[in-house]
Amino acid sequence: MPEHPHQRHHPHPFPLPPEDRRRSAYTGWTRAHWEAVADGLLHATAPYASPRHGLITLPGPRPSSSGPRSDGLEGFARTFLLAALRVAGGNGHDPHAHLSRYAEGLAAGTRRPTGARELTCADPDSWPRIGTVRQARVEAASLALGLRLTRPWLWDTLDDSIRARVADWLLPALGPSPVDNNWWLFGLTVGGFLRAAGIETVRAQAAIDRALTRIEDWYRGDGWYADGDNRAFDHYNAWAMHFYPVLHAHLSADRTLLATYGARLHAQLDDYTRLFDANGAPLPFGRSLTYRFAATAAPWLGALTGHTPLTPGATRRLASGALRHFLDGGAVTPDGLLPLGWYGPYVPMLQHYSGPASPYWAAKGFLGLLLPAGHPAWTDPEAPLPAETADTARPLGPTGLLLQSTASDGLVRLHNHGSNSTLATPDPYYARFAYSTRTGPTADGWLPPADRPLPDGRPQLVEHPLPVGQPLPDNHFGLLLDGRLTTRGPATPHTTGPDRASSTHTPRHADGSDLPDIRILSATLVHGRAELRVHLVTGAAPGTRVRQTGWATTPDGPTAQLHPVHGYDTPPRRTPTGSTLIGPGTRTAVLEGSTTSGPGGTLFAALASLTGDPDPAPVHTLATTHLTGHGIQVTWHDGTRAHLALPLPPTGDDGRAGPAPGS
Repeated sequence: MPEHPHQRHHPHPFPLPPEDRRRSAYTGWTRAHWEAVADGLLHATAPYASPRHGLITLPGPRPSSSGPRSDGLEGFARTFLLAALRVAGGNGHDPHAHLSRYAEGLAAGTRRPTGARELTCADPDSWPRIGTVRQARVEAASLALGLRLTRPWLWDTLDDSIRARVADWLLPALGPSPVDNNWWLFGLTVGGFLRAAGIETVRAQAAIDRALTRIEDWYRGDGWYADGDNRAFDHYNAWAMHFYPVLHAHLSADRTLLATYGARLHAQLDDYTRLFDANGAPLPFGRSLTYRFAATAAPWLGALTGHTPLTPGATRRLASGALRHFLDGGAVTPDGLLPLGWYGPYVPMLQHYSGPASPYWAAKGFLGLLLPAGHPAWTDPEAPLPAETADTARPLGPTGLLLQSTASDGLVRLHNHGSNSTLATPDPYYARFAYSTRTGPTADGWLPPADRPLPDGRPQLVEHPLPVGQPLPDNHFGLLLDGRLTTRGPATPHTTGPDRASSTHTPRHADGSDLPDIRILSATLVHGRAELRVHLVTGAAPGTRVRQTGWATTPDGPTAQLHPVHGYDTPPRRTPTGSTLIGPGTRTAVLEGSTTSGPGGTLFAALASLTGDPDPAPVHTLATTHLTGHGIQVTWHDGTRAHLALPLPPTGDDGRAGPAPGS
């Protein structure tokens, strides 16, 4: 069986064992590769420890909003979780003495906890107090989980005085969460350890119960949680909302909890595991993407608990594929560090809370090491992923997200008609209409001249840069008002079906203020690699210009196509759009048109495609369309028919079809 191609092949910074293509036909990787990468990551961070190992302060472009001392705690806590998984997975075998360094750090960090945010030469080791620095609560969860996993080999060997200091430092995390989202689960995780250790068991149980009660309000069904009282559906479902409750139930041997939360995990994985490309890439959608292969935590957790739709071989193929994809792509520096970014460093994707050690939440991706070496997830032959077995189009539960994948290239696309950022300002990682495993959203801003792409000779698109100073978001539809493109307000799901999803939103000015009289109904219909993108604009003044953009692709990336079907009056123009998390030199196709005076609004429709297949046929050959009185009739290239129902404007001068396919 041939190896699946990886996007890049950077030299690996760690010595790795030979590949095993008999057992791992897709990736070549085995448990020994995971152990080697874990050891390599831990060895690389050790030189950045404070004198008594209380903090690990890694290099980076800037400190987080919590300050350098909190960043040092983050470096300690997140790498400690990695060490804990490595040692617990070996049943206490610790040939590199990882735990001894962290034992010294536990003692030093808790000797004199401080409220100071900055580091000083006089106090290079102390941890920030949880009550003073909120981020410390996040890191308390990693510390508590690591201590729970390694209790016989670390916690039980500490002096009583050190155990008391660590417990005193952790106890404030049992209080109500200051952030009303997945943060409640940090208290659950700390409570789980303290209860298991026999410390403040009543308070610990109360924190567990409080957290589970709170997240119940956010469970939307079919395995999906919102990350708070909102419509934020993203990777936090996998690496937080399911990760902490299911792992707590497993470690507690609580069959009742595991039955409830395990069933939800199983349902989640039936959707989530479809979001991984055949090349190993998880989907870059939502926040905290610098955690990278933490995306494999939930699939491993399913194997660990038995609550998974994947076979053992498919679980390893997914997880090893993701880990190798990032290492092949240069996500680890030559010095063995994980920088803030996706592959290499990429500042535009960061959040204010991201610090130099934030990427080490990727430690969760090593959860599979808790499975013994003889487990079928390590010994069975690798099996293919959902993305490479059949073309798929399916809505993802109650999220408003529509999955589209193609087996010929293994590429995964996600059309967003219902997941929103919790921030007031538009976030490129939530606000776009579409995302894929081989593209990233463009940054909100103009690109430097050095980032101009080379022409690729595709004849159907005209090179036409937009005016300097005008940002161009990919996969966006907006109005041009006073020369500025409107942004997408929060999406409200409208309808979903096996091959479609739709939503409504109120567009916003560039300053974030709503345009309350204007409403946009948007729909996506998919088949194979083809997408029909439809937008109905109501309330806009006649003659208002609109703009539709396509996929932002790098010169060596997939082929993107965009073709006008109705309402647009320009041919597609390809314009430079700078770097994305995938790489530099992207270009994005643009269509423009104008609203009309029809009483039912103005309809705009376009065909789009993104494919990794070589020499794809033009997208307009993939479908023919016909406007009806109540929607659009589509006949796909294989003869399959679909009808997209929309409240269309009347036919005639305002409703006639735009350029016919092929014109």
